[in-house]
Amino acid sequence: QVQLVESGGGLVQAGGSLRLSCAASERTLSNYAMGWFRQAQGKEREFVAAITWSDASTYYSDSVKGRFTISRDNVKNTMYLQMNSLKPEDTALYYCAAGTSRSRWIQWIFRNAATSDYWGQGTQVTVSS
Repeated sequence: QVQLVESGGGLVQAGGSLRLSCAASERTLSNYAMGWFRQAQGKEREFVAAITWSDASTYYSDSVKGRFTISRDNVKNTMYLQMNSLKPEDTALYYCAAGTSRSRWIQWIFRNAATSDYWGQGTQVTVSS
């Protein structure tokens, strides 16, 4: 059973920065890719960014491109999301996700599908104006 634990959320003013972390259990080493999703109150969960474990290929949603950076540390089994120039509309519960196959990666990058094989519990990010 894959376990994902997010951390790093909090309250920040618009224009500020936060870095989210997602610690994965050892069994996620066989996963193909990892991703970040978010869900604002009253809205559906949406894709934010994704990265492959093998070669660190990355993909971003248009809404965060140029402001957010996804990365991973294979030794620590940890994924990160550096969020800069935060806006009030970035306020949401941010979820870490693990995809176990290339088909899941394809769903993320071509359809921005909010689906995954495993989810974390989420960490709240609140951006004040």
